[in-house]
Amino acid sequence: MTPAQINENLSAIVARIAAARKAAVKPAAATTLIAVTKTHGPENILPALIAGQRVFGENRVQEAAGKWPALRADYNDIELHLIGPLQSNKAREAVALFDAIHTLDRPRLADALRAEMDRAGRNPFLFIQVNTGEEAQKAGVGPRDAAALIAYARTLGLPLKGLMCIPPAEDAPAPHFALLQKIARDHDLPLLSMGMSGDFETAIRFGATHVRVGSAIFGERL
Repeated sequence: MTPAQINENLSAIVARIAAARKAAVKPAAATTLIAVTKTHGPENILPALIAGQRVFGENRVQEAAGKWPALRADYNDIELHLIGPLQSNKAREAVALFDAIHTLDRPRLADALRAEMDRAGRNPFLFIQVNTGEEAQKAGVGPRDAAALIAYARTLGLPLKGLMCIPPAEDAPAPHFALLQKIARDHDLPLLSMGMSGDFETAIRFGATHVRVGSAIFGERL
């Protein structure tokens, strides 16, 4: 995809976010676009940076570590979000590299993140991933277990700010977004990371504060 196409796609997504917010009965106070760059290299990321995009998402710690330090040398106001599953043994690298982690889903990972934040003196803000569809193959805590994990993260003093979900591909996303919104409201969590290229406008109707859009900007994964 050419730089001009990426720039055009990015502008179109920003416009669609604005339109969805205007159409929503009660949108979040703000909706942040996370431009998802998994599998895309600097040649595709740079046009978005030049266009002014500063919030980006990656799925894998190792992939992000290979490309973002160099980009940050030129753009020091980048905000980088981890949106893919995180192994406990990668907590050190994740805390060092990312400004937000969307995939806290178990006590052991909470313990590892707490230890690394204390060691490194960095405190990326956190989302708990909720497996709203209770899919066996997908990461995330089940909806019925979310309250216990939220409470545990808070006992550790973690910077927990919100919840994240990825609805099942075959389901209508709205009920899943509504469920995530309810859990967040019940536990006074202000941020909702939900909505991707195919459903972010629906997510905005349910109060999404962060939408994760990749293919609609950068094209299919490389």
